[in-house]
Amino acid sequence: MTAKEAVGRRIMELSSQHDLSINGLANRAGIPPTTIYSMLNGKSKNPGIVTIQKICDGLEISVREFFDSPLFTDIDPAVE
Repeated sequence: MTAKEAVGRRIMELSSQHDLSINGLANRAGIPPTTIYSMLNGKSKNPGIVTIQKICDGLEISVREFFDSPLFTDIDPAVE
C-alpha cells in the first residue's frame, strides 16, 4: 500500500469511528469536501500535512494519533 492509499483508508476509518460523513468531516475541518474526496479516490497526488492537520483538528485528534495505525507500518514507495 502506498502512503496516499493509507492516508485515504485512515480518513475513512476515523470518519467512521467519529460517525462523520465526508461532508461532515470537511465542514468540521474547514476544508472543501472535494479536497477530502480527492484524497480518498487517489486524485490528490500528495496529500499535504497542512490538510492532514486540518482533518485532525476536525476529528479532535493529534497528527501523531492519525498516523498511529498499522496502515502506516509497511508503506510501499510511491511509483508514479
